[in-house]
Amino acid sequence: MRPRANTRKFALNKDSERIRRIQTSLEMNHWDALVCSLPMNVLLITGYWPVVGVSVAIALPDRTYVIVPEDEEQLAKRGWADEVITFRPGSLDKITTASKALLDPLRSVAKKLPERNCRIGYEHDATTEPASYAAMHLYQGDKRQLLHDAFSSPSLESADQVLAQLRSLKTPDEIAAIATACKLAERAFLNGARQLRAGLTELEAADLFRAPLSIALSDFPELERADGFVWCMSGPNSALASGAYARSRTRRIQTGDLVLIHCNSYVDGRWTDITRTYSVGQPDQRSTAIREAVFEARAAALAAIVPGVSAAHVDEAARNVLRGRGFGPQFKHSTGHGVGFSAINANALPRLHPASPDTIQEGMTFNVEPAVYFDGYGGIRHCDMVAATKTGAQLLTPFACRPEELILPGE
Repeated sequence: MRPRANTRKFALNKDSERIRRIQTSLEMNHWDALVCSLPMNVLLITGYWPVVGVSVAIALPDRTYVIVPEDEEQLAKRGWADEVITFRPGSLDKITTASKALLDPLRSVAKKLPERNCRIGYEHDATTEPASYAAMHLYQGDKRQLLHDAFSSPSLESADQVLAQLRSLKTPDEIAAIATACKLAERAFLNGARQLRAGLTELEAADLFRAPLSIALSDFPELERADGFVWCMSGPNSALASGAYARSRTRRIQTGDLVLIHCNSYVDGRWTDITRTYSVGQPDQRSTAIREAVFEARAAALAAIVPGVSAAHVDEAARNVLRGRGFGPQFKHSTGHGVGFSAINANALPRLHPASPDTIQEGMTFNVEPAVYFDGYGGIRHCDMVAATKTGAQLLTPFACRPEELILPGE
């Protein structure tokens, strides 16, 4: 395992490797076009992360287009689409919908394709989409009708599996962007840990960790958008972190508590999924035993990560340690999942799950999150971000990763 994160400088520029992979996918699937509207897929295809969700990316074999609202044009030009086409999703002239307003721009691109029976890959199935703004537009059922109206008798084919595979294998530039998002999270964790103490509410504690994320742009001028989410769950509430979501409450942190901090930071659409669990004051014998087991499981999982190994084997490496320590039933979720174009998506490849059919491949980025939860007592989860390299796991979150670093003063 490499000890340090990727130091490649992240900059918004043309990702030639990503463009090549998109073109190869078009050729292999015999598609005349790949059309996507989910922001994470627009980002994948064009390097631009849409704000409100009405943008559309269209990849042709020799050219890429992105159709965006007029007020997103300058942001979109920082991507690598060959042409940025603008439209007005709404106006004071009449009440309309984004789907209706998008039709003419789509038709302008459709003229580049064969007049009849063109084959188009598009998003079809349900998915999980990261939040790019306070409210997001999703075209949903309008997609098929829009494509039929814009293109002449198209043959529409689901591109979901192809897109999932494309998102799972990151380019060097994309890994560098994710590493930058991890660096932002590192600053947030170190800042918050210095101020975390008994007497704070979970809400107040979470705010200490989140504040550095919300002001990150002042120190990273090359970024356009950076921020994230942080939750704090303490004492018996930390046992509830095994659920589908985290929630900070008004409970006051007490000396002796386990304090679980979960963070999803992002930079320009590339996400992280990171957790650290602190002991406020000297830990008792029980929590010490749990933490030792979680760290042993973490080491086993990281050591198991090499290209070609099954994702289920990585899950088993962590799970076997916790079973041997007597905590098997208390490890209530998978060991990890893909992270990068999404933050929390259990179906993002690779799935480190007991029943996973996935294989670890070089370029995959994902979390490793062994954990133990005891209802009514507390929980410890340690969630790192890693990238799979030719030789093993590259740790993208090399901070607060020794047990003694997670023990804080009680007052």
